[in-house]
Amino acid sequence: MVLFGALVNGIGILVGALLGMRLHKIPERAKDTLMKGMGLCVAVLGVQMAFETQNSLIMILSICIGAALGEFWQLEEKLNQLGHWIERKIGTRSESSISQGFVTATLIFVIGAMGIIGALDSGIRGNHEVLLTKAVMDGFVALLLSTTLGFGVALSAIPVFLYEGAIALFATQIDRLVPDTLMTAMITEITSAGGIMILAIGLNLLALTKIRVANLVPGILVAALLATGLFFL
Repeated sequence: MVLFGALVNGIGILVGALLGMRLHKIPERAKDTLMKGMGLCVAVLGVQMAFETQNSLIMILSICIGAALGEFWQLEEKLNQLGHWIERKIGTRSESSISQGFVTATLIFVIGAMGIIGALDSGIRGNHEVLLTKAVMDGFVALLLSTTLGFGVALSAIPVFLYEGAIALFATQIDRLVPDTLMTAMITEITSAGGIMILAIGLNLLALTKIRVANLVPGILVAALLATGLFFL
């Protein structure tokens, strides 16, 4: 089953988030410390990913062009509107909790190499090991996030499944279209650009700044295109 890994990843996030919501009675001081600790871990992970680039110019251009496209398309605003719409539909009291949890968790779980590589492995080789490992990691992160960000974290399981599932389905044909060396180069630069975004999420969780991370997401596509262009030069 090509979508098995993506499905388990989504379920892992959902289960972790629902368990975390049961722990909402944790004292606010402990929640704050927990969130700051999570922010530090996410920021360090982002730095590690960013240093994987083989071409700093690709990383810089990816973020700059991606930011311009994201601001033009207003992706962050649209994601927040989706979160607020869900909030109104289920009638919760806090207007920002679901949208904040949904946007933050979706970006954390979607951006990164493991989701891309794992989905490619699922589609090309039928090997779900990477996504199963990611499911355990994401479930734990979802548990921690949902203690403070609530039900929106659980909803992020849907875009994660759709994203990884789409890559897995595409990957069933990708070996006929993309050479292995090009795929490696693309994943490297996507990972690096994604690392910058993960770092931005960590800084937001630490409340040091408020970066519109969703507006940087087009940089992932830009990184893939630039890596492809450089490959054929």
